[in-house]
Amino acid sequence: MLVPGAEEYKLEVENRPVEEFLPDYMGLRLPTADYVMSEVSMWSHVGTHLEAPFHYFRDGDDVSRIPIGSVVGECALVQFTDRGAGEAITHDDLEERGGDVRRGDIAFVRTDQGNYRTERSHDRPYFTREAVAWLVERGIVCLGVDCSGIEKRGVPGQPNHVQLFEHGIPLIEHLAGLDQLTSSRFFVVAVPWRVQGLDASPVSVVAFEDV
Repeated sequence: MLVPGAEEYKLEVENRPVEEFLPDYMGLRLPTADYVMSEVSMWSHVGTHLEAPFHYFRDGDDVSRIPIGSVVGECALVQFTDRGAGEAITHDDLEERGGDVRRGDIAFVRTDQGNYRTERSHDRPYFTREAVAWLVERGIVCLGVDCSGIEKRGVPGQPNHVQLFEHGIPLIEHLAGLDQLTSSRFFVVAVPWRVQGLDASPVSVVAFEDV
């Protein structure tokens, strides 16, 4: 849940009676009704969010053009809860642990290093370039992580983002609740706002497990 004023990036919500936004509605609100509308001002990377190729490439797809098959479908979970901040997730690691990842999958990586809304919110493991290449070659359609990113901090150019976006693969950061999943494969719905010109969008991610 996003909380205005409590996020790392800007999120402001102002609630006012509807007639202040739409004067033609004056007199339509019953005395017992509040009839509120909200004005929202925010950054596109607030909370759990999906980044589109347009985040790096102006000719890349923005969030409104992300294919539905990239954000709705079968998902594989890969566990890296043994990796701390500044430690690498490598090609060989994914070869060893990524056996459930299939072509056409969404892939989620669990690290338990989210630390969201804390001073350690950017302390995280990172992916090597070869690890991201493994995911691309495996044929994933979206990558999600439960931490703030996939890059080695301090490395310029964010080469892992570039690898994904060059292949049209969106990235979800700050996933929550991966510790509640009981299986390594499930169905995911993670549809962003369909807003033309947005590089990223907050997204509510829902996983469906067979029970």
